[in-house]
Amino acid sequence: MNEEKKRIVVKVGTSSLVNANGSIKVPTINRLARTLSDLNQAGYEMILVSSGAVGAGMSKLQIEQRPTDIAELQALSAVGQVALMDLYTRAFNANNQEIAQILLTRDVVDFPISHDNVLRTINQLMAHHVIPIINENDPVSVDEFHHKTTFGENDQLAAIVTKFIDADELIIMSDINGLYDANPATHPDAKLLKVVTKIDDKIMQFAGGHGSQFGSGGMATKLKAAQIILDSDKKMVIVNGENPAIINDVINDDFTGTTFSAN
Repeated sequence: MNEEKKRIVVKVGTSSLVNANGSIKVPTINRLARTLSDLNQAGYEMILVSSGAVGAGMSKLQIEQRPTDIAELQALSAVGQVALMDLYTRAFNANNQEIAQILLTRDVVDFPISHDNVLRTINQLMAHHVIPIINENDPVSVDEFHHKTTFGENDQLAAIVTKFIDADELIIMSDINGLYDANPATHPDAKLLKVVTKIDDKIMQFAGGHGSQFGSGGMATKLKAAQIILDSDKKMVIVNGENPAIINDVINDDFTGTTFSAN
């Protein structure tokens, strides 16, 4: 493993945390905690951007269909965020790893004073070898004229955080191996794109809709995140998050997935 210290953002999607029946994938959370803890304790600076609050809230309140009402979604997020952090706390404690929760809104990143304060907080946490777990502050985020506080979804949040804290790499864990030239679920001969150096109309055409009723992302949002990463001259990879140990494979550059890099 590379001995040079690296700052790595890992984004885990709702589909990696919530089963199709709405139950939480506790074993996945435990494996994710173990992998991130081992890397953090080996000298890497690990940051986790976690989706799943709405999905966890739906599971907690036994709601099967994702609602469309904003107030209902924000209420579910408020319930789910507590449940999710309880699971993360127990999982990381089992690996002797301290964590911290940071809930962001877009204006915190955009305005200089709050930007600097949050950045200092994150750097201080990592100086104490604490893993920050970041999510959007969904229960209070709004999107209105002159007051935009939403990131849109967590793929773009993860890319903005990667740029914001000057991380070396963003690893997005999804329910698919990476970006294909067609939908592999309906096209058995679809080819995985191993390296993408720019996001153009052709690449955007490869993106389909999101596959989870509990999440808000999809390949299109990941490509928007990739554009932020490429514009920042950084690196991003998309891998299948079924087994979080794949993060080690990404760090060792021996993995199946799609790499986005201008170089």
